[in-house]
Amino acid sequence: MTMLEPQELQRYARHIMLSEVGGAGQQKLKAARVLLIGAGGIGAPAALYLAAAGVGTLGLADDDVVSLSNLQRQVLYGTADIGAAKVDRAAARLTALNPHVAIERHPVRLTMDNGPDIVRAYDLVIDGSDNFATRYTAAALCEAAERPLVQATVQRFSGALTLLAPFTTLPDASPAPRLTDLFPEAPPEGSVPTCAEAGILGVVTGILGTMAAAEAVKHICGIGDPLIGRLLMVDVLSMRFSEIRYRR
Repeated sequence: MTMLEPQELQRYARHIMLSEVGGAGQQKLKAARVLLIGAGGIGAPAALYLAAAGVGTLGLADDDVVSLSNLQRQVLYGTADIGAAKVDRAAARLTALNPHVAIERHPVRLTMDNGPDIVRAYDLVIDGSDNFATRYTAAALCEAAERPLVQATVQRFSGALTLLAPFTTLPDASPAPRLTDLFPEAPPEGSVPTCAEAGILGVVTGILGTMAAAEAVKHICGIGDPLIGRLLMVDVLSMRFSEIRYRR
């Protein structure tokens, strides 16, 4: 078990006080390796909370640079970061937040070619990408590598979150579902507007990114009820939550 340093015991004291987490759970967080696909609207708040929570190693996969229009929602970055690689500026910010966390940078767009080696190096993946191709690629890579995948999506004033682990079984011994059991195929190209085309309320990405981090922490610590076979949907305009259950 990964031991906690005295400074870490003080830093994570509010976690350790929780009987569901405790010292053992915090040690699991320190030993964990989490990959974030996308360091944007969803990945930014997720990365901040995972670093603050003491996840030992965070991987950042993103080939983009910071632009002015990102700053309305991508809270890892500031005005001075415009034009810089997101993985570089994110690494600096996260290290400043928690020097006990190791940051691994992958300045690439995840594909079926470069993805297998990257995904296998981590224990859990969070997908906050902004396109369907990457979402289906991430699901396929994580299933092949038997890595749990927290997938969060946003659009305008709403978002959705689920946990994919199709290599596991449900309590009734049936196989856990895949992304294709929820969405059999990606919608036709151009049929769903992007955030750049339709807009996005900045705080929606913060809500979904933080919830994705919470789901990851739960899974690492082995606590709570995971969102396997459940799609949680959030409508921020009405501030309502709803859930769809889906099966293999």
